[in-house]
Amino acid sequence: MYSSLDISTSGLIAQRTRLEAITANIANQATLLDAQGRNIPFARRVVHFAAGDPAAKSRDGRALGVHVASIDQVRSFQPRWEPESEFADAEGYVKYPDINPAFEMMNMYDAQRAYEANLAAAEATKAMMAQSLRLLA
Repeated sequence: MYSSLDISTSGLIAQRTRLEAITANIANQATLLDAQGRNIPFARRVVHFAAGDPAAKSRDGRALGVHVASIDQVRSFQPRWEPESEFADAEGYVKYPDINPAFEMMNMYDAQRAYEANLAAAEATKAMMAQSLRLLA
């Protein structure tokens, strides 16, 4: 029973990480400067999952859970004609992060639904465990 909670918990953590990356993408879709003030546009974050949860306490949880394998940065840019901008290149184009807000929102809804499904599974497991304890007492 506890391995079921481990599996659901690993899914919750993974989806939360995915939501954080998506939120960063949406928030920085027009960010042209890096932290040092250089003209390096924000790179879109993509979260990749892998099977298994190395942090799980049970053997089943380690084998059946999920974890964040990597968070990659996609360095693709969308040039926009803005010759008056101080960030324009010699041809008058400014490089913006290639982030599609509609695509990011679709990913966010997907991550939210997956998070909610893991939460529902954890709640159902908790209820089953509580009922089992009531039957034993």
